[in-house]
Amino acid sequence: MQKRTIVHMDMDSFFVSCERLIDSRLEGKPIIVGGKSGRSVVSSCSYEARKFGVHSAMPMKVALMHCPQAIVVEGNYETYSKYSQMITEIIHESAPIYEKSSIDEFYLDFTGMEQFFGTQKYAKELREKIIRETGLPISFGLSENKTVSKIATGEAKPNNSMNIDYGRERVFLSPLSIRKIPYVGEKTYQTFTDLGIKKIHTLQEMPVELLEQIFGKNGRTIWEKANGIDLSPVVQFNEKKSISAEHTFEVDSIDINLILAYLSTMTQKLIYQLRESQKVTANISVKIRYADFQTQTMQRKIHYTASDHVILPLVMELFKQLYQRRVRIRLIGVKLSHLVQGGFQFSLFEDDGKHAEIYKAMDRIRGKYGSGSIRFS
Repeated sequence: MQKRTIVHMDMDSFFVSCERLIDSRLEGKPIIVGGKSGRSVVSSCSYEARKFGVHSAMPMKVALMHCPQAIVVEGNYETYSKYSQMITEIIHESAPIYEKSSIDEFYLDFTGMEQFFGTQKYAKELREKIIRETGLPISFGLSENKTVSKIATGEAKPNNSMNIDYGRERVFLSPLSIRKIPYVGEKTYQTFTDLGIKKIHTLQEMPVELLEQIFGKNGRTIWEKANGIDLSPVVQFNEKKSISAEHTFEVDSIDINLILAYLSTMTQKLIYQLRESQKVTANISVKIRYADFQTQTMQRKIHYTASDHVILPLVMELFKQLYQRRVRIRLIGVKLSHLVQGGFQFSLFEDDGKHAEIYKAMDRIRGKYGSGSIRFS
């Protein structure tokens, strides 16, 4: 079996770095990117702010208690998307297979390229090209799989690189905190600490069956990652620019309540698709086709979001503005476009933290019982 060569590339404090390109006065200062209201959370922060204990998703009030001298900058969605697209285009030109896992994070499969290039040298040249053409810092990790490469990137930061040789994966991971393992969240970490487990080397020595007893099927996944085992492939990135849904009535309708009910259901299913794929939209379109086959559309640009409470009222508003003829309707449609990756990151800009918890609960129910099993109202 051919040994794989997987590179993980991640921008360093991406939102902060973009803001510093725009305003050089922010260089070297503790920066927090996020909303300025009392209910805001931290979307991103500089390394200078992290030294004071600030981190992403922290309530802004708490962050400013840790670092009162921090400069708070409100997010600029358009700027981040523009630079993300620039980076994607550079990687697209250079990597035979690449996966864009978020707005600022990529996996590249260089397997088989060793016979033509030195893969570590090639990855370094690609990193240097991104820095040169965008002005943004970026780090990468190189190993035989995605998990080890991602962890290596974290160890290489800021603005550096790290190569883990074949056969050295387990040794590299051994002294690190179990928090370094991707997808080990706060609850899982707390369970481990309750068991007195804080370092990866302890996990490596544990029987996999014991972890399965504690965490179910996820126990084996955690054990494999702790031992540097990850067979997951790099999935080629194909950017989907839009998603849409339409409904054609069996009998042309003028029943506004019925029409709005269908419009609401379609829209909520599309928003759920956005969140499931970790994407956000910046453009909403509504379409009406009348009984005489005349078709009209109306669209509105918005800040990037994947939130029902933002998108749904706007869809209803667009429909009411559009529906002026008082003629029976044959078809209605909704389209969400200008999609970009980074749903979690962009959602942090929205101030009302209660909505995020509501959406998580709704999406869990939809994942279990189907996308139409629960509605936002």
